[in-house]
Amino acid sequence: MPPPMSVPAWVWAAALAGLLALILIDLFLVDRKPHKVTVSEAAKWVTFYVGCAVAFGIGVWIFGGSEHAAAFATGYITEYSLSVDNLFIFMIIMANFAVPAIHQHRVLLIGIMMALVMRGIFIGLGAQAVQHFSWIFWLFGGILIYTAWKLVSSKQENEEYDPNGGLVRLVRKMFPVTSEYHGSRLTIKQDGRRWVTPMFIVIVAIGGADLVFAVDSIPAIFGITQDAFLVFAANAFALMGLRQLYFLLGGLVEKLVYLSRGLAVILGFIGLKLVMHALHENELPFINGGEHVTWVPEINNWVSLGVIVSVLGITTLASILKTRRDERAGGGDEATADESGVTRTGEADKAPR
Repeated sequence: MPPPMSVPAWVWAAALAGLLALILIDLFLVDRKPHKVTVSEAAKWVTFYVGCAVAFGIGVWIFGGSEHAAAFATGYITEYSLSVDNLFIFMIIMANFAVPAIHQHRVLLIGIMMALVMRGIFIGLGAQAVQHFSWIFWLFGGILIYTAWKLVSSKQENEEYDPNGGLVRLVRKMFPVTSEYHGSRLTIKQDGRRWVTPMFIVIVAIGGADLVFAVDSIPAIFGITQDAFLVFAANAFALMGLRQLYFLLGGLVEKLVYLSRGLAVILGFIGLKLVMHALHENELPFINGGEHVTWVPEINNWVSLGVIVSVLGITTLASILKTRRDERAGGGDEATADESGVTRTGEADKAPR
């Protein structure tokens, strides 16, 4: 892996200011008047955010070199592809709490802003850990390989997700919750006491779900680059574009029946890459006498980029072909089962409640 870039404080400040500007544009331009986001509108915003990521990558290439640009591109594509699988969870949450269509964009925006803050903390801790403890690469690699194995050997994690679990149950115990929405308000005063609305609960669920996903995605991107600046930028661009992708793909994400298999290959590949890097950086006394294992090859970022793009391309093409074959065999309106044996439907509003 190439050494981290030397990023001065003003570049960090400029990047954070740019991110804040994007959030404010979204808040005041898109969310100024709550409305149901159309496919056309979502497509324009997805193009805009991808364009911003591409522009950032070009800047990294110019000022940081091709290796760092490849690391950013690989990290961004990896984080974005992992986020696509999260969209199904978001659909479950939205359906479970019957979120009005006109407020879904704001829910996603606020929830993802929370996730950005939490991931920023995780990235800061992770960057310090990889610099001071070489054994952390073994831990990260193990997490990814285990996750990859779990994706291919058990039922879809989406089927096991409980939108009323964890943080949501804690919030319900701490605060009284109204039985209905009150526009986009998070709290109201009723009967002389402060109540939280279902909108608040949904935002907590979205933020909590994305925090759980960070357990996979943060180790994955540290397997690509140890540069905290690039790690944060890749996560930020992936998360900012995720909201619009939610409205663009809609029920189509359920037709990517091989997505989890493709993600398993990607996570397994990055996990293996981390293990190989851990051997290079080895300081554990019971492995090679505490010496670095230099004969193990390292996988550079260009190879990683090629592998990840190829896996995603093959996964998408195979999913499209299987979906079309199933629709011809059983009719487009019938439920189809993916290779894991999990029955999916073509409508988000049929998500488990």
